[in-house]
Amino acid sequence: MNRSQFLRLGAGGLASLMLAGPSRVLASTGYDFWFTRLRYDSGDWDVDQRMPTNLLTSLVDYTTLRVDPAERVIALSDPRMLTAPFCYLAGHKLVEFSAAERRNFERYVRNGGFVFVDDCNHDIDGLFARSFEAQMRAIFGSSALKTLPNSHPLYRSFFSFDGPPNTGMELNGWGDDLVHDYLKGIEINGRLGVLYSNKDYGCEWDYDWRNKRFLAVDNTRFGVNIVMYALSS
Repeated sequence: MNRSQFLRLGAGGLASLMLAGPSRVLASTGYDFWFTRLRYDSGDWDVDQRMPTNLLTSLVDYTTLRVDPAERVIALSDPRMLTAPFCYLAGHKLVEFSAAERRNFERYVRNGGFVFVDDCNHDIDGLFARSFEAQMRAIFGSSALKTLPNSHPLYRSFFSFDGPPNTGMELNGWGDDLVHDYLKGIEINGRLGVLYSNKDYGCEWDYDWRNKRFLAVDNTRFGVNIVMYALSS
């Protein structure tokens, strides 16, 4: 069952939803989408705190989704995260999942969930990158993380992009001073379940939402693509 099919299901109780895997059962909430940030015990998960507001505002502006205006924070170890339509995990520091965190992450992804993971450290082989990538190898295998080609449907799920947009964070003098020209992902049965970025989109989109009017081009448009791909693929 893909995410589109989950969206069409009727509402059910939490216990039955968890048994069915990551749910797209949204009718009972009154929303088509809510933003779920994953809290994990290691590292610093509570970064780019204004980013969700900007992304949610863009979803309201550009789409017809019924959007919950409030960010939801749920522990990765909490079974409630299995019912989220979309999850966000970010940080600068160490990522070392507990047994419960690892179990929920794997179950969520393997059963239709979508996690957008953003390396806010954005150094090549920085601590977040090394530790998160090690977690993915341990869970999904040594070759699971693969570079997304610029022809991937993610880049045309709503707006059209030639590939991953660059960010100012990549050239700020902190780190490697290189533009990261690709994103990576983990596919499960032909479906992208983990989108992994070290371009630091979270910090790029972390500003007071009222300042978006000063941008020549709204830089959160790619976030709209990520959400629309997550909900429809």
